Amino acid sequence: MSSDQIPAVNVDDLPVDISVASAPTLVDVREPDEWSAGHIAGAVHIPMGDLVNRLDEVPRGQDVVIVCRSGGRSAAVTSYLVQGGWQARNLTDGMLGWHARGRPMVSDGGTAPTVL
Repeated sequence: MSSDQIPAVNVDDLPVDISVASAPTLVDVREPDEWSAGHIAGAVHIPMGDLVNRLDEVPRGQDVVIVCRSGGRSAAVTSYLVQGGWQARNLTDGMLGWHARGRPMVSDGGTAPTVL
């Protein structure tokens, strides 16, 4: 699947509050240190390297948006999931775009959230 065929969405297309019923499930595929530094509250954390073993945690039959730092890793994961029958879209501007637009983030350990 070429990059122009990967279903995509950007930050401005998503609700600020992803807990609303109409919001897609967000799956963050970044590494644990990236997740700890700052992530979207309510997102599911499945590092890219763990995805194949944790596919049962990715909901089927509903909109899923895959998130990484800048959209590269998430594009690869989105392509994989779409080929497997999931309704997945890539967040093209990733956490960098989310953070740049001042969207809410949380971190582990009480530090100010940031994007590594």
